[in-house]
Amino acid sequence: MNATKAKINSDGMREKLRILYLYQYFTTPRGAWSTRAYEMARRWVEKGHEVTIVTSVYDKSDLRPKQLVQRFDVDGIEVIVLNIRLSNKHGVLKRLFTFIAYALLASWYALRTPSDVVVASSGPITVGLPGLVARYFGRRPLVFEVRDLWPEGAIELGILKNPILVRTARWFERLCYRSSSAVVALSPGQSDGVRMIEPQVPVYTVPNASDLDLVDRVDPLDPLPEWAIGKQIVLYAGTIGQSNDCWQLVHAAELMKHAGRNDVVMVFLGDGKDREAIGKYVQEHDLANVVILGSRPKEEVIAWLQVATASLLVFRDLPVLSTNSPNKLFDSLAAAVPVIQNTQGWIKELLEAEKCGVTVPAADPGGIADAIYKLVDDLAFRDEMGRNARRVAEERFDRDLLAEKMRRVLLDVAGMPADVGPETAHTTCAA
Repeated sequence: MNATKAKINSDGMREKLRILYLYQYFTTPRGAWSTRAYEMARRWVEKGHEVTIVTSVYDKSDLRPKQLVQRFDVDGIEVIVLNIRLSNKHGVLKRLFTFIAYALLASWYALRTPSDVVVASSGPITVGLPGLVARYFGRRPLVFEVRDLWPEGAIELGILKNPILVRTARWFERLCYRSSSAVVALSPGQSDGVRMIEPQVPVYTVPNASDLDLVDRVDPLDPLPEWAIGKQIVLYAGTIGQSNDCWQLVHAAELMKHAGRNDVVMVFLGDGKDREAIGKYVQEHDLANVVILGSRPKEEVIAWLQVATASLLVFRDLPVLSTNSPNKLFDSLAAAVPVIQNTQGWIKELLEAEKCGVTVPAADPGGIADAIYKLVDDLAFRDEMGRNARRVAEERFDRDLLAEKMRRVLLDVAGMPADVGPETAHTTCAA
């Protein structure tokens, strides 16, 4: 890794690392979205480092600025919120506008905010623009964080079709990788995707994580709603949108209804483009075994997981979606809840190797229903998988371990020695 010269003060002591984190979807556990940036930054602050996050206003976040630009102190993290509103419910053009507006405004802070290393967290890929500004105009090392493979995801989903735009997006993606001192990817599949595009850049796999302390702190939901009493709960917690194809879950619930399985209720905690249409279908077809509660704060999601028999994780049958690192997976593992999922990549390999969940074929409602029956009807099987899930969360995906791994990458990039901290070499998340 091409490191810059370490920063040493007049006493010969290592200065604290100053990290600028560019991420458009920041939220805390009080919001209803990924808390990766918050949890990582909070731990880095506890290590004595200084973290500034530049974000915007996602409709699932708990941050609500009243000015065009507002600064918050969030557990010692300086959070600069650009009052640009974005939502997965927005159309393509409006989302593109919000991405570009954020990238342009964030470029100012990328240039002016003192920092030793800059993290640009994608998607969208447009976050690379302020990262490049920091790299080439601010002369600071850049770490590019890949949360999903842009623009490949947009291309496979049919969002990005114009050949010129596709070529431009792929050129920009390569530029972001090539300009980085290191790339941090959230899954082995994403790491492989980066290496295929830019083989020379150092790539580290630091997946999303299990927040064990949060799970241990949150009590199971009590009391249960009347409709849930005496039922086996299978839980879907996430976006109800284009890439997830939650229709297959609804059709699985239909099959269970026709099979007379009135002992099982499928609960949706989430929102997205398909929520309204799915809600209408559930009403029209009298699917009393489906309950859609909308987005909930992460702490409430954890409370629901504590009373669930199984957790559901589904995506459309597209190769790029098998590289995802979905938070619902790691929350389920932490809560000792077996996962039923349909991707055919690294998650399938994980569940098979660790015996902590069931993989079904893609786009197969019948397979989903059969997996639910297996976990509901065979309690010994379910309990074994639950124990394995918690073990995997502790051994491989503990947030403390993964935050430390990424911190060491940032220290290395900034040219600073790694100080005393827990070793992470024994985890599966090696470079």
